[in-house]
Amino acid sequence: MAKKSIADVDVTGKAVLMRVDFNVPLDDQLKITDDRRITEALPSIKSVLSRGGRVILMSHLGRPEGKDPAADAKYSLKPVVGRMTELLGCPVHFASDTVGPDAQAKSKSLKNGEVLVLENVRFNKGEKKGDADYAAVLAAMGDIYCNDAFGTCHRTEGSMVAVPNAMVGKPKVCGFLVAKEIKFLSDAIANPGRPFVAIVGGAKVSDKIEVINNLLNICDKVLIGGAMAYTFSLATGGSVGKSRVEKDKVDLAKELIAKGGDKLMLPLDTHCGDAFNGNCNKQVVPAGKIPDEGGWEGFDIGPATIAKYSEVVKSAKTVVWNGPMGVFEMPPFDAGTRAIAEAIVASGSTSIIGGGDSASAIQEFGLADKVTHVSTGGGASLEMLEGKRFVAVDLLDDA
Repeated sequence: MAKKSIADVDVTGKAVLMRVDFNVPLDDQLKITDDRRITEALPSIKSVLSRGGRVILMSHLGRPEGKDPAADAKYSLKPVVGRMTELLGCPVHFASDTVGPDAQAKSKSLKNGEVLVLENVRFNKGEKKGDADYAAVLAAMGDIYCNDAFGTCHRTEGSMVAVPNAMVGKPKVCGFLVAKEIKFLSDAIANPGRPFVAIVGGAKVSDKIEVINNLLNICDKVLIGGAMAYTFSLATGGSVGKSRVEKDKVDLAKELIAKGGDKLMLPLDTHCGDAFNGNCNKQVVPAGKIPDEGGWEGFDIGPATIAKYSEVVKSAKTVVWNGPMGVFEMPPFDAGTRAIAEAIVASGSTSIIGGGDSASAIQEFGLADKVTHVSTGGGASLEMLEGKRFVAVDLLDDA
């Protein structure tokens, strides 16, 4: 699956049309509250600038569904420009449209060593449709296409697929971030050190059925946590009180239990509360024994599960983690997720944190720099763990 990277092409005097993922969180004053997605893209951008090229950046932000940027400022990429200017220390220009007159004029006047940020691609209806005319205008702006937006690599939108396909005869490469994601999520999983342990949490079995199916084929152990564990409890005849469950997925859970055998590990106990807050009444009960009366609800794995799961994780040589063990944002129900994160660090394994809430948790616990890789793409990392191929990556030039 190895692809040519931006380092493999001559960018001197060239315009690099780079798809990035600047889908950053903004507060009510439209200030960026977490710039990690910007900083992750900087190595690829700096590589072009330092070698005498210029960069035209495409990204989405939120889901404006083709609305007018003037009427919906919360979806504008304008706040990104100020932060990028601070980080790069070089001219960063902004086009008020994506394929309109401003973008076309500024892309033509862009000098080597400069950066242009185009307005949110999703303000243009051609992005979702992969419209050929829209893609052709964007394609004409660049001499080289670079995909450094792993968070959207599972999408087939215009800037991910139609634009590079329109750049016939021009280099199409990945950025350093996408190259790193492919290396860990694809290559490392294809040839893992063993024992290979996967930890799968979150709310819904239905969201992760294919992930669990695929991991059962390649892992030595798959540990289940989060609210999805209560659907498994129902499948084994247990009681779950008011816990969040998918009653229509009980048969799916039964199939996974039958397929998984000893590989599939379910919680031994549950930390419950009688209200959704940290000050509620609490108790620890055996898994599948949550009282039906009294409003009790499972919010985290219990101490026996923490001990057993931590033992398995600490012996691993490769760990993949996708989904928290409980309500990690609300102490004391963060204990399970925190303990698993600490066990991953203690294992010294090749550890891959699969984006989304797992990435948020490992950041919140201050452990992100102690694991091997934290993915930037929740949905994309899930689909890669499912074993799916990405059109947006396949069309890039092979190494």
